[in-house]
Amino acid sequence: MTISRIDSYIMEKESMGRLTRQDIEAMQLEKLNRLLSREKERAGFYKALPSGLASLSQLAELPFTTDEDLAHNAASMLLCSQGEIQRVLSDATSGTTGAAKRVFYTQGDCENTVDFFAAGLGELVFPGSVTMICMPFSGPYGLGELIAQAIERLGAKPLKLGTLLSYGEYKDVMEREQPDSFVGMPVQLLSILRCCGKGSLRRALVSGDACPAEVLRQCEAILGTRLFPHYGSREMALGGAITCPAHEGMHLRENHVIAEIVDEDGRVLPPGEYGQLVITTIGMEALPLIRYRTGDYTRILPGACPCGSQTIRLGRLDRRPQGTEITALDNALLSLEGLVDFRAEASGNHLEIDALCKGTVKEAELLRRAERLFPGYELRVALRKAEESDRCLYRGKRCMMGNSTENFLKNVEIDP
Repeated sequence: MTISRIDSYIMEKESMGRLTRQDIEAMQLEKLNRLLSREKERAGFYKALPSGLASLSQLAELPFTTDEDLAHNAASMLLCSQGEIQRVLSDATSGTTGAAKRVFYTQGDCENTVDFFAAGLGELVFPGSVTMICMPFSGPYGLGELIAQAIERLGAKPLKLGTLLSYGEYKDVMEREQPDSFVGMPVQLLSILRCCGKGSLRRALVSGDACPAEVLRQCEAILGTRLFPHYGSREMALGGAITCPAHEGMHLRENHVIAEIVDEDGRVLPPGEYGQLVITTIGMEALPLIRYRTGDYTRILPGACPCGSQTIRLGRLDRRPQGTEITALDNALLSLEGLVDFRAEASGNHLEIDALCKGTVKEAELLRRAERLFPGYELRVALRKAEESDRCLYRGKRCMMGNSTENFLKNVEIDP
């Protein structure tokens, strides 16, 4: 089996001749100490931290960085001048109250992400192939554009479709352009496959949202090939970890990110244990973060990958608490082959599900499956046939709209 392309990417970027665990950790410690030393000298946000560590294990002794820190101290966290900033991402929305979290990128940060994307996409995108990109497009350094640049570097053609097209519009593009690969969110992919058919699609990279196990299985059954899940976040410049052909976890971008898994009390957990992902972004130029709590939950898979790579691999990701409810519903409802998409909204002990179908799906069956997860709640299900003029019911990350259902986490266990 061919070793993960992430290995060759890291070795080329870091001018390394090999990539053992010892080599990786030595490189990470050197970069971390360089960052700590610079922070101490400039008396910025992390000025209270030591100027260097003797080993990576001492990282666990440092305090965490939080969303609140990003919202209120971004200026003192910057390691570059304002003139070097090429992109600013904010979590501010029309409903945001208080300070919004902002993340900054230099052109170098964006270039590093494109290089990483090209390495990951190289597992499924080949010269001369055509890839439909169903991710947001928001300007020259936005996610969609960075993915498109990576695809072009691979000698392939990107189709910049975004997330707002109707099923009919997606179908027209698929029939006209004959794409063989897809990049987008997991449920969005399943929705398009069920409503438009797979056409010429053979391979897919899914990212931008949680990938429920049942959604993964359903997509793979239709495509006839394995999916390539990717994990990224704004704080790691959008690119973080990608699956290799062994399909045994996602290889981490370890030249730019150190990963830890911690429990509810902040204690570091060993490989195999499930907890919150904490990242230290040693390769970011504009806004490196030390022990940032991502709010995402996963585990570091023990041992080496069957492909032979020694890089750390992350398991399946989920978002708690806001993502757990919708993930459980996705697993329960989307196993019905005729269901195209659904949107869930909760208010108190009321739960409403609006769903699109293509084929035979009964409201009573949707209701029965939802009741298993939400016993004691008043449920309403509205089901209608998906038309070509319809669009995916979520434009971005899936979530339970309205108020979160109380005590839900006591009723369901997510498979890590």
